[in-house]
Amino acid sequence: MQLPGAQAIVSVVIPCLNEEDPIAGVVAEVLAIGADEVIVVDNGSTDATAAHARAAGARVISEPRRGYGRACATGGAAVRPDTEIVCFLDGDGSDVPACLPDVVGPVARREADFVMGSRLRGKREAGSMTPQQLVAGRLAGLLMRAVYGVAFTDMSPFRAIRVANLRRLSMSETTYGWNLEMQMRAAAAGYRILEVPVDHRCRRGGVSKVSGNLTAGLSAAWKIAVTFLRLATMLRRARPEAATP
Repeated sequence: MQLPGAQAIVSVVIPCLNEEDPIAGVVAEVLAIGADEVIVVDNGSTDATAAHARAAGARVISEPRRGYGRACATGGAAVRPDTEIVCFLDGDGSDVPACLPDVVGPVARREADFVMGSRLRGKREAGSMTPQQLVAGRLAGLLMRAVYGVAFTDMSPFRAIRVANLRRLSMSETTYGWNLEMQMRAAAAGYRILEVPVDHRCRRGGVSKVSGNLTAGLSAAWKIAVTFLRLATMLRRARPEAATP
């Protein structure tokens, strides 16, 4: 992938569950930006998500065991052997692939080890994020600043990291706590962290698995809180492993 000031082999991993309406458009947008590979991880969809993604040019991998983190891990482990940087984003059309160079570029130029796109700092379509999401991002950011001295404003799925550094993190979360775990582990390991503004829009189809209803939202919030407390305790005892420049 050609980026401002750098070039790197970039694989984009998109975990999906019943996103047949938006997924083809998302894949097409990512490929148009110049990503070297798009991997769609079908997390047990009962619709035509896999077929639409494949037709749009993605490599589709099946991960029938449900779990957002599990799907992300499966995709990250399946990138092509020469991939240098892996980028994650959602398949519902809410993330804006045009922001991909802003997220991947600092990693490719070795200015940062881990880059996360902040939807709170970028331009958001009205209604694209619920009040619960906004509050959760701010709260997680405050907790991580207090524990690790690292400033985050969001837990956005849109993020990039070198493959070697991702594997050093030894990620273990199988649920929506995956995003928080990555941020916490990267901070605890002393990775150079950068948060950049990214635009965000309303989903292009399907139904949100987290923010679309109160029950799922409360469940995700509980898992995030439990993940933070558990990992904060565990990471205090662990010796951080340095990132690869």
